[in-house]
Amino acid sequence: MTTNIFGILTRTTNPHATAIETATGEHITYAELVGMAGRMANALVALGLKPGDRLAAQIEKSTDAIVLYLATVRAGGVFLPLNTGYTPSELDYFLGDAKPAVFVCEPARAAALEPIATAACARMVTLGTRGDGSLAQAAAAAPESFETVARDKDDLAALLYTSGTTGRSKGAMLTHGNLMSNAGALREAWQYTAQDVLIHALPIFHTHGLFVATNLTLLCGASMILLPAFDVSRIFELMSRATVLMGVPTFYVRLLEDAALDAEITANMRLFISGSAPLLAETHRAWRARTGHAILERYGMTETNMNTSNPCDGDRVAGTVGRPLPGVEIIITDPETGVALPKGDLGMIEVRGPNVFKGYWQMPGKTAAELRENGFFISGDLGRFDEHGYLHIIGRSKDLIITGGYNVYPKEIETEIDAIPGVMESAVIGLPHRDFGEGVAAVVVPTGQPALTEADILMALDGKLARFKKPKRVLFVKTLPRNTMGKVQKNLLREEYSALFARI
Repeated sequence: MTTNIFGILTRTTNPHATAIETATGEHITYAELVGMAGRMANALVALGLKPGDRLAAQIEKSTDAIVLYLATVRAGGVFLPLNTGYTPSELDYFLGDAKPAVFVCEPARAAALEPIATAACARMVTLGTRGDGSLAQAAAAAPESFETVARDKDDLAALLYTSGTTGRSKGAMLTHGNLMSNAGALREAWQYTAQDVLIHALPIFHTHGLFVATNLTLLCGASMILLPAFDVSRIFELMSRATVLMGVPTFYVRLLEDAALDAEITANMRLFISGSAPLLAETHRAWRARTGHAILERYGMTETNMNTSNPCDGDRVAGTVGRPLPGVEIIITDPETGVALPKGDLGMIEVRGPNVFKGYWQMPGKTAAELRENGFFISGDLGRFDEHGYLHIIGRSKDLIITGGYNVYPKEIETEIDAIPGVMESAVIGLPHRDFGEGVAAVVVPTGQPALTEADILMALDGKLARFKKPKRVLFVKTLPRNTMGKVQKNLLREEYSALFARI
């Protein structure tokens, strides 16, 4: 029996139910979606796509983009979504590394990208958002009927590149089994059903929007309202007939800034989910106070899809990412020895389960270094379990600061700073220091009420942190740099302020 994720995702009991509602109000049923994927799959095969071939796509979010993903895996291909913000020089690396058989881009960018595509892959075609582009035209002329290619659970379905903030980006190889198992675990954990209607405002070049949101919705025979981007007023408008919103912390911060947010406007909603970056406890508390809903925070990454979640039924604890999902094992280990640590101890988060990726594309050494023989993946995240079994993420191991021989975890300091009146958020980083190796520096975004100075921040931390943990400098900025999924890019802060302590 094939485990091609396309076949499993389209086994709905009601082919006439709406799968996708577009931003313009068009309703696409499951039967129509299958037909569209069939035409697209036939067009891809005609281009030369064979089972196991990579298809890379840098296109804007649209129904056709979802269809392209479904058609690629249906034809046995490996889908490689690329951030729409990547420059030609960045694309040159990804295409050169993945060697896709087909590259799909927007019609307007074809001329600029053709030299890069030609050097890396066999064919380049275009796909717009309104049925335009050479691939759309080829699909429109192709038949709907297509026999889904048989795939094993260990065959690749997708190749997603990590952000590469500390060096060369790595291609995480995700299998049909990885994607299917995770969608099934989320269906159980989030009590997702065919009655759910998702407000889909996430990008689809990332695990969150493409696999969590899209795969889960289609697996359950539910429907999604596909928005091209996050839009506060549009989301408020849709809440009266939707049940679920998946977002990043920035979504909830921006919605909280609007006076329209209250318990009445969210009354029809069942679930608000946040991920891809840490959600401030302050945001969690403010959301509950305004709406009566507790945001459900979960934890995942490119290499593993989702690992943990706060519960649907039960306490959703601010500042935690909940318990392991069904079928997922998580242990905390000593970062140096790999030995498992007792509950409550801080250490490296390691993950094992059917959700864990196959390895890094063409990087056997890196795969061996991060994926243990016993199946546990070394996440690079530091955390601990509390007495209730909830996981607390303390930060990335690469963000650990070693100052004067002492280990300092930025999250601990950020929590104290964020609790100071007048602070919106903060990021704590280690910078080169001639005496201590690294000096602790805090980059703070103030609210302006009350006005704060560096001395105010340091005074507020007196008695709350050991002396070696206290920032040696506090810098104020209007905003923290973030990537497209809302994660603070501390590497950019370290680069910008690298000479800070050399000047004092």
